[in-house]
Amino acid sequence: MKIRLFIKPYCGWCHKAQRWLDERGLKYETLDVIADHAALDEMVKLSGQSLAPVIEVAGKILADFGPDELAVFWEKNFPKADRRD
Repeated sequence: MKIRLFIKPYCGWCHKAQRWLDERGLKYETLDVIADHAALDEMVKLSGQSLAPVIEVAGKILADFGPDELAVFWEKNFPKADRRD
């Protein structure tokens, strides 16, 4: 399962999202939307806004969230997902 996390380097919510994923042993790709303008354009296209973090998991999008929203999103969409994929 492919996980992509769009972040801004100095974003506290982005760091919390990374920590949440790390604590669960989930592998993900990090895209820095400040350093990579193509990543910013893609994030805006996927989410409809420029706030970070934005996560894309298997085609499902969650935008501008904190750890609690990420937990709900994950449980709703991937309750049985193998965390090591």
